[in-house]
Amino acid sequence: MIARRDFLGAAAAPVLAAAPAPGEYTRKAVTPPDWYWRAMRWLTMNLVQDDPGKSDLDFWLDYLKRAHVDAVSWNSGGIVAFYPTRIPHHKRNEKLGSSDPLGYLVEGSRRMGLIVTARVDHHATYPETAEAHPEWISRDPQGRPRRHWATPELFLTCTLGPYNQIFMTEVMVEIETLYRVDGFNHNRWAPQVMCYCDWCRTHFRQATGLELPEKDNASDPRFAPYIIWRENRIFELWDTWNAAIQKINPNAFVLPGIGAERGRLNMSKVRARAKTLYLDYQGRRGTVPPWMAGKRGKELRAVLGDKPTGLTFSIGYEQPYRWKDSVQPAAETRIWVHDGAAHGLRPKMAKFAAAVHDDRWTRPVEEVYTWLWKHEKYLRNVGHPITTVGILYSQQTARFYRAATERGHNEEDSSNGLYHALIEARIPADFVHEDLLEDSQLERFRVLVLPGTACLSDRQCAQIRRFVENGGGLVATFETSLFDETGNRRGDFGLADVFGVSAAGPTQGRMQNSYLRLDHATKHPILRGLEDARRAINGVWRVPVKARAEFPVQPVLFVEPYPDLPMEEVYPRDTDKRVPELYLREAGKGRVVYFPFDIDRTFWEVLDPDHGRLLANAVRWAARGDIPVEVEGPGVLDVMAWRQQSSLTVHLVNLTNPMMMKGPFREILPAGEQRVRLRLPRGVEPRRVHLLTAGLERPADIRGGWLHVSVPNVALHEVVAIDL
Repeated sequence: MIARRDFLGAAAAPVLAAAPAPGEYTRKAVTPPDWYWRAMRWLTMNLVQDDPGKSDLDFWLDYLKRAHVDAVSWNSGGIVAFYPTRIPHHKRNEKLGSSDPLGYLVEGSRRMGLIVTARVDHHATYPETAEAHPEWISRDPQGRPRRHWATPELFLTCTLGPYNQIFMTEVMVEIETLYRVDGFNHNRWAPQVMCYCDWCRTHFRQATGLELPEKDNASDPRFAPYIIWRENRIFELWDTWNAAIQKINPNAFVLPGIGAERGRLNMSKVRARAKTLYLDYQGRRGTVPPWMAGKRGKELRAVLGDKPTGLTFSIGYEQPYRWKDSVQPAAETRIWVHDGAAHGLRPKMAKFAAAVHDDRWTRPVEEVYTWLWKHEKYLRNVGHPITTVGILYSQQTARFYRAATERGHNEEDSSNGLYHALIEARIPADFVHEDLLEDSQLERFRVLVLPGTACLSDRQCAQIRRFVENGGGLVATFETSLFDETGNRRGDFGLADVFGVSAAGPTQGRMQNSYLRLDHATKHPILRGLEDARRAINGVWRVPVKARAEFPVQPVLFVEPYPDLPMEEVYPRDTDKRVPELYLREAGKGRVVYFPFDIDRTFWEVLDPDHGRLLANAVRWAARGDIPVEVEGPGVLDVMAWRQQSSLTVHLVNLTNPMMMKGPFREILPAGEQRVRLRLPRGVEPRRVHLLTAGLERPADIRGGWLHVSVPNVALHEVVAIDL
C-alpha cells in the first residue's frame, strides 16, 4: 500500500511502496485503440532530480480532478529514470530509494480513468555513461565529445545512432512492460546539433557518397542531402520504437514533440506515421502575436488532416533566458490557449518540476480547462474548418529558400504578413500542405494564397495550374515559383503562364523610397478602402517582370525609388511611366492576382495598413467574394467557424490589446458589439442559437441563406453555437 501521496525521503515514514515486479501496474483492460481521439485536456509534468523527498503528489492528483484533465504525461526516463529501472546506464534518480514515483502517478491516474503516457528525454547523458559508451556521444567537427550547453557536466548524445536505436528502445520497452502506458511523449527527440561521430560520418557517406557538411548552412551543397538523410534516419527510429512497444501494447505509439522539427521534417511523411501530434510551441516570445498559436495549429493540421492536433503550452515565460519556473500573467495564458482552441488545438499544459514555487497559474489553468470541459461537445470538430481561403504551407521554402537567409529575412515573414492581414480583415483561412495539392484536397477552397512561396516543384506548379483552370482563385507574391523544390533558381517562374508575366531580370532590392501609385479611375474593388489615397509605400524587394498576357486594368503602378537625401533631391523621376506593380486577370475559369514585390513580408515588418487592405482585397476578389463568415464590429478578432456532429460554431477570439504584438497581456480588454453573418450549409436548419461564454440565447435570424447573430461584446473568447 502507498500510505501518502507524496515523495518521502529515506528518513520519513511511511515510505512509498517498494519497486514493482514487472507487470504489477499492467491493466487487465488496455485503453481502446482510439484513445488519442478521446484526450482533450492534457497535463504533462516533468519530474526533476530534487522532487523525491520534497514534492507532494497529492496536489497533482487532486488538481487533475479539479481542472477536468483527461490525459496526462508523466516524466519517466531517458536522461534520468523516475522508476526503479534495471537497465545498465539508465541513471536512477539519486533520491529514488525503494520508491516508484512513476508507478504511483500511473496508478493514481488510471484510477481516475485518464489517458496516461510516459515522457522521455534522451538528448543528454552523464559522464559515467559517456565513458562506458563513447559511441553514444555527439561529436563536434574535430571529433571532440560535446558538453551540454546548459549543464556542462552532461554530454549531448548522438540521437541518430546506437544510443537511440538500442538504449532508448530498451528503456521504452521496460516502461511499457512495467506500466502499460498508452504512448510515449518524446522531448528533444531529434538532433540538437549536427553530429560528427564515427557512426554519423560513416552512414552519411554510405548513403550519399559525401562527407558531412562543415556547418549547418543551407548554402553548402551537401546540406540538402544531409537534411534528407537525417530525416530518413529519424523516421527509421520512429518506426523502430513503435514496433518495439506495440509488441507489448498494440495500442501504444510514439508522440514526438513537434517544435523546431516542424520546418525540417517532411511533414507528409510524418502524416503517414502520426495518429496525433502536439505542437511544442509553449508561448510567445519577442514580437510573436497571440494568433500564432492558431496559425501554428493550422499548419500542423495541414499535415494531419482531420486527425487530432494539440498545443503544448507553458505557464511561464518563453523568453530566451529560460525562466522555466516562472509564472506569466493569467491573461497571457488565457489568450494563448483560447486562440489555439478556436482553431481546433487540444491544450497540453507543461509544468517543470513537481514543486510549486508560485501558484498563480493554478486558478487560470483550472478555469480555462473547466470552460473547455463544459463546452467540449462544441469543440469536437468534424473535418476541416468552414472557410474558402487556403494558404499554402511550404516546407520546401522554409528549408531551401537561401535567398531569404542571404537578405537577412526569415522565410516565414511573408506567411506571417499575409496571415496578419487576414486576421485584421476577419477572413477565416486554413492551410494546405505543398505535398497535398490533389484536386480532392483543394476542392474545399475558392482561393489559394501563395505568400512568397519561392520553392515549388514542377508537379506542384501543375497542380496549382489545374486548380485555377478549374475555377479557383490564386493570389501570389514576389518570388513565388521562381525556384524549384530544392532551392535552385529557374530561368522563369514555374507559374509564369498562370501569372501572365515572366521574370525579366535579377531580383531588385533593397529598394528605398519607392511607392505605389493607385489609379482610382480603374474603379477596381482591389482599391476598396483606399479611396482617399493616391499613393502607398512600396515593398523592399521586387522581381522585374514582363507581361505575356493582356492586363487592361492596372490599378496599382510602380513608382521607382528616388533619393531620400539630401532633401533637395527628394522628388520622383519618370512620373509619366505606367509600370504595373500588381497584375490581376481572369485566367480561364479562375482569377489570378500577382504582386511582383514582397508586399506580405514588408507588411509584416512595417504593418502599413495600406498593404493589409490590398492583400485582403486581393483575396476577396480572387475568391469572387465567396467568404462564408463575416464579422463586423470594433477591435481585432481572430475568427474561425467549424462543424460538429450536431452543431455549427463561430469562434471569436478577442486580440484587442496594447500588448498584442509584444506580450504578455496584462488584462483582457473587451471588444464591443459584433455582428456575425454565417452562410448556412445547404439543408441545414438551426434549432437553437446561443452564446457559450455569455450564456445568452439569440434568435435564429435567417435571411437569404445567411444566419445573422448579434454578439453584445467579446471579452476573451465567445462562441456562437448553432444547434441543428
